[in-house]
Amino acid sequence: MLKNLTTSQVGGPADQLVVAGTEEELVSALATADAAGTPVLLIGGGSNLVINDRGFRGTAIQIATRGLQLETLDTNTVLLRVAAGENWDACVEYSLVEGLSGLEALSGIPGCAGATPVQNVGAYGADVSQHLAWARVYDRHLGTGLTLHREELEFSYRDSLIKRTSVAGSPRFVVLEVAFELTRTDDSAPIRYAELARRLGVAPGESAPAQLVRQQVLELRRSKGMVYEPKDVDSHSTGSFFTNPIVDVSVLERLPEGAPNYPVDTDGLVKLSAAWLIDQAGFSKGFGLEGTEGFSLAHGRASLSTKHTLAVTNRGSATAEDLLTVARAVRAGVQQRFGIELVNEPLLIDLTL
Repeated sequence: MLKNLTTSQVGGPADQLVVAGTEEELVSALATADAAGTPVLLIGGGSNLVINDRGFRGTAIQIATRGLQLETLDTNTVLLRVAAGENWDACVEYSLVEGLSGLEALSGIPGCAGATPVQNVGAYGADVSQHLAWARVYDRHLGTGLTLHREELEFSYRDSLIKRTSVAGSPRFVVLEVAFELTRTDDSAPIRYAELARRLGVAPGESAPAQLVRQQVLELRRSKGMVYEPKDVDSHSTGSFFTNPIVDVSVLERLPEGAPNYPVDTDGLVKLSAAWLIDQAGFSKGFGLEGTEGFSLAHGRASLSTKHTLAVTNRGSATAEDLLTVARAVRAGVQQRFGIELVNEPLLIDLTL
């Protein structure tokens, strides 16, 4: 069952499951499926997937490649090359043990390294695009490998060229290896997130010991159920179910005074807090549990996390439809209250929100 390969723990069987432990096995599995016209579902850490309870009619390929390599570029700069199947948090920890700075604010994010450039993974004011040098990929249309450099990946908020060339979760470009330019120092990259800066006792824009930043980020994420732990049902989710909406600045006029908003690179646009919108629309932490207004929606099998309103959690026996029932209620409520449509962050495999 594919649910055993995901952090949300939902999803039925695939027609075929291939575990690719090497690049050669991964490319061979892709080429074989594509030649036969068989649908493909790629699975890394399974932290960004909600898979239909009926399963997947095609070939599911679990990317399980391994490898970490350091290349010195100059006195202060090192290139960290990582195989796509490496655990992302283990990669961050490895970089810090090697005395390299840049990835520390991305600690604790579940999943594999190869998935990080796909949607420009980010947290606490940092994202992958800030340090990624290139991604080596397999082009399924051309049947060959190529290297896409940072500027070619067209990064934006939770988006990239790789993500935009995906169809139903099956991308044209399949990441084989990623490389990050990191600085040899014990100090972190500048802290951009106010909450993290306060915990570290520094001003936004200042640095702190990189290992301390990792420790504080992990504590923050655990407090919100955003570090996957088998015994913590609040972490049995896809993390943030919705992205933070980017809207015209005029939208602020119809929101309550003090609504959190953050400038973006494009003039006239601001980013809102999806978690704040959900809470203000009446969906508190734990929405969907027995005893709450939403209990009847998914019979308590699924709910918003009791630690964070952005996560839709499997309380132990939820189906994919249970998760989506809660998510649909939240999305409809925010739309009704604020006229803003939330967009799902995880891939919905053979499902519609």
